[in-house]
Amino acid sequence: MSDAVQYLLAGDPSVRWQTMRDLTDAPADAVAEARAAVATEGWAARLLALQSEDGRWDGGTYRPGWANEEQAFFDAWTATHFSLQSLMEYGLDPASDAARTAIGRVAENVKWEYDGSAYFDGEVEPCINGVALAIGAYFEQDSARIAATLLADQHTDGGWNCWTDEEPAAPSSFHSTICALEGLRAWGGTDETIAAALHRGEEYLLDRALLRGKSTGEYVDLRFTMPSAPVRWYYDVLRALDYLRLARPERDPRCAEAIDLLRAKQLESGLFLLENTHQGPTWFELDMEGEGFPSRWVTLSALRVLRWWDDAPSVHYEG
Repeated sequence: MSDAVQYLLAGDPSVRWQTMRDLTDAPADAVAEARAAVATEGWAARLLALQSEDGRWDGGTYRPGWANEEQAFFDAWTATHFSLQSLMEYGLDPASDAARTAIGRVAENVKWEYDGSAYFDGEVEPCINGVALAIGAYFEQDSARIAATLLADQHTDGGWNCWTDEEPAAPSSFHSTICALEGLRAWGGTDETIAAALHRGEEYLLDRALLRGKSTGEYVDLRFTMPSAPVRWYYDVLRALDYLRLARPERDPRCAEAIDLLRAKQLESGLFLLENTHQGPTWFELDMEGEGFPSRWVTLSALRVLRWWDDAPSVHYEG
């Protein structure tokens, strides 16, 4: 077993069980046992304990209750929306008692600050709705209204943009597009209408090699080349590749540049660095050493992407 995989298996239960599932030949019962620990140990357990009886985290839905609304571009990651995104990313089993309790509180009580709608009915911005739809699908909640809103908001170029007052012919955003794609795929990728929307959205990214402007051929944003974790609402090529390994298992050649970029970032140890931290208050840090140091979360995502691309066999699981 490689040093990198051993490094991942020594991490938080959320990293451990996904490493076993995605990178090793561990038997299904061992993976399930490792996943069960997510609800009771580590990051997810800490986060579950921070939920209030009213279903919210830190007194708010999208932003914490203490946030100053006059700071329009201030990000904070401690409120309900991003806490739920984290629980989904950790792989908390939706069937677990802990998940049922937490999600039941959200479904019954949590409303959007925007208009008072129930959380699983969605908001208006596609970047927010995409994440909320992915959460709803993952935790088996009726989020059909969010899906309908996202389908109606798709732009003519195939992507989405968080500025909902723009005309459909306006250029889309990489950030909003990846959020919408993740949500719609999780909700109903086999539905014909949704499948068509997904295809158009994926083509938006692929036609731009996942990081270049279509008209200029230049990098849209150098930060797109920098792996981050957690991703929040932000786009980067690792997030896009991790999506496409599931959505396009046939390995579209337009991913090749992004794959080469990712491969070049791998250290001799087999690990990958956290290169971009999305600033804002958090409950706790996932990678204690921080930006510029190896990251279990980035390494897990990168290794499963490269395994998909290289069609590599899983490593032997040693228990």
